Amino acid sequence: MREFKFTVNSEEAGKRLDKVITDRLTGYSRSQVKKLFELGNVYVDHKDVSAGKQKVEEGMQVHLRIPQQENFEIRPENIPINIVYEDEDVLVVNKPRGMVVHPAPGNYSGTLVNALLYYPGKEHLSDVNGDVRPGIVHRIDKDTSGLLMVAKNNEAHKSLAEQLYVHSIRRQYIALVQDNIKDDDGTIDAPIGRDRKNRMKRSVNGENPKRAVTHFHVLERFGFCTLIACQLETGRTHQIRVHMSSIKHPLVGDPMYGSRKTWKGQMAQLLSRMQGQLLHAQILGFNHPRTGKYMEFRAPLPEEFEKVLAYLREKR
Repeated sequence: MREFKFTVNSEEAGKRLDKVITDRLTGYSRSQVKKLFELGNVYVDHKDVSAGKQKVEEGMQVHLRIPQQENFEIRPENIPINIVYEDEDVLVVNKPRGMVVHPAPGNYSGTLVNALLYYPGKEHLSDVNGDVRPGIVHRIDKDTSGLLMVAKNNEAHKSLAEQLYVHSIRRQYIALVQDNIKDDDGTIDAPIGRDRKNRMKRSVNGENPKRAVTHFHVLERFGFCTLIACQLETGRTHQIRVHMSSIKHPLVGDPMYGSRKTWKGQMAQLLSRMQGQLLHAQILGFNHPRTGKYMEFRAPLPEEFEKVLAYLREKR
């Protein structure tokens, strides 16, 4: 763990804390600074600060605890990836279920980053997030399929990251949840933080909770399952999975937040092949970082997801 301390000067007074920290930490993006707050690694005048919105005053003492990245080599791997769109600034990739986005302890190969280092290559990826996450602006879970945007240079990265920060990017997911949702539409506005009992999980009102908003719309009802479209207003870790579980409609197949419901027959066989939650990032829309033009992309549901829906429709 690296320590970094500084005193707010007169030029910084009146600015937001997260902006001041981003300016002070060379090579750190706003999303990386945001992560320091989420981890509880930011202190102002010896007090833990969980958000960066507060305005700072001259003379304030800021103390940061910055985790050291594990030193390991990330190798390019010739892994086929489904490129939906590409130009000199951005890539839009349709990530398959089962692929981890970037290397981490226990997953040093076979990730999307390993594939990106092979094509388009490290020299064509932003380095804002360092060597471990070249080009990566945002993530989706290993067992969630669908659309991701990748930055090919630092200018594009900063633009896309800023759009994420102000919640202007359209991200729509398709999910199959347990049981029947009575309302056709709904909004879950409940803060999410790290679970107090299980550090691998997130929970509503967990440690250092951040505001999280998910809008959902019912697409189809199957009695014991409901197909919904989820629109993310914020982008917290496991947000849809946590929010739907919190209202007693966990995602079908979710090994971490799902119920202990036992599926039988063909449904059990179909879910065993998927080995994870039925969640797909279907629509991704953003303003192009160079032209400012709005662009929107759509990825079809994976074949395994479609097979589950076909079975449910036939049974209905």
